[in-house]
Amino acid sequence: MGKKLKVELVFGATSYSVAFLLLLVWLFAAAFFYVNPLGSCKLQLRFWRDYSLISIKTGEFAIEEVLNEVIQEDTLKFQLRRFVRDEDRIQFENTGFSCLHSQISEVCVSERPLIIDNQTINVPSSQLRLTKKLKPYGEVNAHHRVSPVQIVVGEQSTNSSVPACHVTHDVPAVVFSGRGFAGNMYHEISEMIIPLFITTHHFRSQVKFVITDFNPKWVKKYSCVLKRLSGYDVINPAEKGTVHCFPGGVVGLKYYGLVALNSSDLPGGYSMIDFRKFLRESYSLKYENILQIKRERPVLLLISRKNSRIFLNEREMIALMEEIGFEVVLVRPSGMSDLAKFSRVVNTCSVMVGAHGAGLTNEVFLPSGAVMVQLVLLGLDWGSTAYYGGPASDMGVHYLEYKIDPEESTLLKKFGRDHPIITDPDSIGTKGYYEFRSVYINGQNVNVNLTRFRETLVQAMELVDLDL
Repeated sequence: MGKKLKVELVFGATSYSVAFLLLLVWLFAAAFFYVNPLGSCKLQLRFWRDYSLISIKTGEFAIEEVLNEVIQEDTLKFQLRRFVRDEDRIQFENTGFSCLHSQISEVCVSERPLIIDNQTINVPSSQLRLTKKLKPYGEVNAHHRVSPVQIVVGEQSTNSSVPACHVTHDVPAVVFSGRGFAGNMYHEISEMIIPLFITTHHFRSQVKFVITDFNPKWVKKYSCVLKRLSGYDVINPAEKGTVHCFPGGVVGLKYYGLVALNSSDLPGGYSMIDFRKFLRESYSLKYENILQIKRERPVLLLISRKNSRIFLNEREMIALMEEIGFEVVLVRPSGMSDLAKFSRVVNTCSVMVGAHGAGLTNEVFLPSGAVMVQLVLLGLDWGSTAYYGGPASDMGVHYLEYKIDPEESTLLKKFGRDHPIITDPDSIGTKGYYEFRSVYINGQNVNVNLTRFRETLVQAMELVDLDL
């Protein structure tokens, strides 16, 4: 009797211990593998069922193998379900597939297998039949440059055109276009890199990028970012006619607009602070804040241009900057081509100065507390503030504008003081973007009034001194 009671007590204690251990493992999986501890009950029950089948005679518990299987399957489903909510979530739960629409972008999510044959994506499903075309690029104004992909959802057995898999992958795919406005750094960061970060960071590198409109130059330029977000080589679906099969994935990228993140939205709720931290990690940038930079004089980076919006008195500007107390680093477009190298240069600077243009996008690499000074040329007020001024505050970067007077622009001499180009730039904008661009972006240079500009540089120095 006593022996039997002792055995029952030991067995009960062991059961409680094992249950407690499994609870800890479950919570660990929830925290580090994004497994939803309140969802996917079927999978959790299956774990308990499989655990009960483990042989107790040998005293060996094959928990790890079963747990890995459960975590892998549940993690993929949970990662994909993080994209959908409300009515989209209902359709996704019922069919395993849903397309998410917003005013400026569209993304399709599938926990069903994806069979990718160049520009065609087949999704086997007995619950849904759908054929649609989607341009996997966020900014609609660039869609004329983007090739569509065709998504075909339906019963695979009735579709004889579905090809056989040549390569089968065990992680999800994210499909997006490498074209759009690629070639312009502002558009690359705003419309490609930030959306890619928003869409894929929560996969923790366990995702593969399938890039339509494959662009080798873009892939090379942003290789540090791509390698940080994915632990695998990128895939060109048009290469060698190879058919790639995935357990699920996302077609398109989440896009919120100009250099925009949304910390309250799915899938990850990321902010600009999160994105800049990601960039520092991707490019191994040393400084998070200018307080960490130890130099005798604060470094000012001056972005020089060669085709338009040129500083005609650049040498005098540099002399003035040095007189105020800055150590000046002059960079020309050729010096910005290697982004991995140039990002480290920017990260050592306390101030960046430049005329409106894509080069100012490098403010994303400035340490917090730095100052970005934009010279706003005639006609470019709105774009200057919207593209670079507004985002700067979200980055923790001070933003100053130096708005030139008509006398500082070469347009005054060319057209005269009373011409609408000088007096009413908005009226030129109504004639169309390309005419506006030819005048104000491609046809204008500047001779900076050093007396007026000194005030802005002194203010930048004061902001840097305050942070130091």
